[in-house]
Amino acid sequence: MSMKPPKKSDNGKSWMKSRNGRSKKIQPEYHLIVTEGTDTEPAYFGAMKEEINRHYHDRIDLTIIGEGDNTLNLFQKARQRAASNPNGYRHVWIVYDTDDFPAEHVDQVPQLAKDCSNEETEYHAIWSNQCIELWFLLHFSYMQSNLHRSEYWPKLSGCLEQLGCGKYEKNRKDMYHILLPFMEQALANAKRLNQENRGKRPSESAPGTNVYELVEWLKPWLI
Repeated sequence: MSMKPPKKSDNGKSWMKSRNGRSKKIQPEYHLIVTEGTDTEPAYFGAMKEEINRHYHDRIDLTIIGEGDNTLNLFQKARQRAASNPNGYRHVWIVYDTDDFPAEHVDQVPQLAKDCSNEETEYHAIWSNQCIELWFLLHFSYMQSNLHRSEYWPKLSGCLEQLGCGKYEKNRKDMYHILLPFMEQALANAKRLNQENRGKRPSESAPGTNVYELVEWLKPWLI
C-alpha cells in the first residue's frame, strides 16, 4: 500500500467512502523522530513538521524529541517513548551522529532497529559520520574526504555566506528553508556516497550519512 497522502482530487470518491456512503475518517500515520542533538536536528526536522502541518496535519503526525543522548542510550529512550504512546508509532526514527563514540555502539543501533521492528512499528537508525552537518554540506557539493566534524562548520559558513545567509551556527532555526532549494542535489550526493560506502558499517563510512532516507520518506508531504 502506498504511504503517500491521498490526493485532494480523490476526496469524496467512492474508494474514500465507507459502504454506507459516509466518508471514512482516516487516522494519521504517527512518526516519532528522536534526535541526539537538542538544537540543530529538532530545528531542522521541526521546520519540516511545520510544512507538513500546513497541508497534511490529518494524514501524518510527527513528534520530534531532542533527547541529548547518543547511540545505544538514544535507542532505548526512543523505544520507551514509543511504548508509552497510546496511539502507537508506525515509524520511529533514531537520528544520531557517530562523533567519537565507540564503533560497536554506533554499529549496534541499526541492528537493534532491525531486531525490534515489527508489523506495527518500524525502527530506523539514521546516522551521520561524523555529524549531521555532512548532510547539510551535501546540499552544495559532493564530499568524500574524511574530515573532522569541526572542519564542516567553516565550509558550511562559506556556502551560506555565498547565499547571503551569514555564518553557520549549531542553533540556527532556518537551515531547512535555506537548504530546501538544493534538496534534490543533497539526495543524489548522499545516495552516491552511500554507494561508495557499500558493505561498510556506519562507523567505517567516513564520511557517510543516511539522513536522506528520512528526508526522502517525508518528501511526498513536503513538495
